[in-house]
Amino acid sequence: MVKKVIVGVSGGVDSSVAALLLKQQGYAVEGLFMKNWDEKLADGACIWEADVADAIQVCDKLGIPLNTIDLSLDYWQKVFAEFLREYANGRTPNPDILCNQEVKFKAFLDHALQLGADRIATGHYARIKPGDDRHELLKGQDANKDQSYFLCRLNQRQLGLSLFPIGHLQKPEVRRLAAQAGLITHDKKDSTGICFVGERPFRDFLSRYIPINNGPIKTLEGQTVGEHLGIQFYTLGQRQGLGIGGVKGARDEPWYVIGKEVATNTLLVAQGHNHPLLFSRELTALNLHWISDEPPMPPYPCRAKTRYRQLDQACVIESLQGDQATVRFQQPQRAVTPGQFIVFYQGEVCLGGGVIDSSQ
Repeated sequence: MVKKVIVGVSGGVDSSVAALLLKQQGYAVEGLFMKNWDEKLADGACIWEADVADAIQVCDKLGIPLNTIDLSLDYWQKVFAEFLREYANGRTPNPDILCNQEVKFKAFLDHALQLGADRIATGHYARIKPGDDRHELLKGQDANKDQSYFLCRLNQRQLGLSLFPIGHLQKPEVRRLAAQAGLITHDKKDSTGICFVGERPFRDFLSRYIPINNGPIKTLEGQTVGEHLGIQFYTLGQRQGLGIGGVKGARDEPWYVIGKEVATNTLLVAQGHNHPLLFSRELTALNLHWISDEPPMPPYPCRAKTRYRQLDQACVIESLQGDQATVRFQQPQRAVTPGQFIVFYQGEVCLGGGVIDSSQ
């Protein structure tokens, strides 16, 4: 019988309502605020101070204790360091997925269990279908907020010890419940930006940690058409911010990033939103993780997405060797980006995922 649940209270509306619902369901609920980024802003304030203030008010309103823990070292060593390595190599990482794996459902989970918790809970828009032998991770009911993509690296132990109380709700209903309960977070803006680091000028922020060098922007024919501000700041398919003016002999069409040459610090561009080199029918993924602990048997038809907001796409896992897979899509996919995650689904069930290494 689950009695004590510790909720990861972030100071946002989603985790606030998760705590509210669990208390209404009769659990012994406590909040736990994670400080995962220890840095002051230009005005001297810490980026987490406003959030912890909101978390305190929410827990006071709900009449539940609030614990705090500093996990900034875990975040730096296990998430942010990898984030920097990927950017330094010209790739585009997704730190939110690694943060869930290493911090929220590992360091946070372990600390909560030490505090006597039977389960932890978060405000993720996802659902868990428990089973005697296997737990399944399901999509959240709100298709616009479903966060199963970011949870694709959870394992059976983590799922078995976790609750997602708002996974069956739509976002407007979450806000309505918060307002009805008088929670200060009911109309708080959703957080964006890098996980736990928040919104900030990305170029200035990244340049503090890795060397950033200007370099040429070239066409496939080798013509230099501009200068980039550091290839780390560009991603495949990007149109905005290239700064390419009128190019002699070129069509009057927008330019798009189609590749990076890290060794020569060169950004490759071409014209046309549907340029053939922006599309891939096949990719290779590394560091694969399967939530069920059992990899599928190729050839395995399923659906997948190569970025968070993408609709699920029909594909076949054609080969699987260790933690590496070759995936072929039914339709060519635009701007498949190395460093991002491919996440696999079978209907509502999230199967797992891996890091995109290359595509063709």
